[in-house]
Amino acid sequence: MRDDLPPIERHRLALERRLGDWARGRLPAALTEFVMFGLKQAWAALFGGLLLAAIIVTKLVWQPDWALARYDFLVILAISIQAAFVAFRLESWREVQVIALFHVTGTVMEVFKIHMGSWAYPEPGVMKLMGVPLFSGFMYASVGSYIARVIRVFDMRFAHAPPLWAFGALAGLIYLNFFTHHFGPDIRLGLFAGTVVLCWRTRIWFLTDHTPRWMPLVVAAFLTALFLFIAEVVGTLTATWVYAGAARGVPLAKFGSWYLLLYVSFFLVLTVYRDVLHRGPAPPYARA
Repeated sequence: MRDDLPPIERHRLALERRLGDWARGRLPAALTEFVMFGLKQAWAALFGGLLLAAIIVTKLVWQPDWALARYDFLVILAISIQAAFVAFRLESWREVQVIALFHVTGTVMEVFKIHMGSWAYPEPGVMKLMGVPLFSGFMYASVGSYIARVIRVFDMRFAHAPPLWAFGALAGLIYLNFFTHHFGPDIRLGLFAGTVVLCWRTRIWFLTDHTPRWMPLVVAAFLTALFLFIAEVVGTLTATWVYAGAARGVPLAKFGSWYLLLYVSFFLVLTVYRDVLHRGPAPPYARA
């Protein structure tokens, strides 16, 4: 085990090893790997999971006459979680800078979308920016946290990756379209096609246990968008935010929006993790 890892990461790896040894003695090999995959995904999604749990629990227990507004509590909690991640070295300062960029880009989009009437935050709160509670930016930041952590937890490598400048150009067009489609043509169908054309050869190699596996980047984005969409449905049921004309649920178009937004997220994170990008085949794992 590497000596330069923070204690909590060394404990994680040791726990993985013990869980793997326990499961291999009791479960079929394929099921063992599936269980380990799920546990690692849950660990990578820790920030988002904690925030979603807080949204649900506070909706159930919060009272309107309490001194602190629910939205403001969520802001304080999100900042506390982020501080704890840094203190326990679950995220590096380099990653925090990227996650802060997620917060800024997400909050800018939220302000715009609210003023365009796409959705609204109906509850009161002091910690708001032009009607947007500041915890909403952390919801976008949790996506960045997940991507950064999942790359590390699964020791991912991106084979046959497109040039970073091309990835950035696509991400920029996607982000701009979230604004410009309100005033002009919506080019999201072209953007969907662009993700497939640009990334159709890109494979994500990862380690769940000992055997390297791979998944097409487009498939990984689709599956991640599906889970984000489900999380948004759950959050919407708490009425933490309300969509215009969709009082009974989340517009299905949000699934496509999450799929596209993931490419913006991938680009922002991969500007930090450039070493996992390989224009050709990924190098072999030492443990392969």
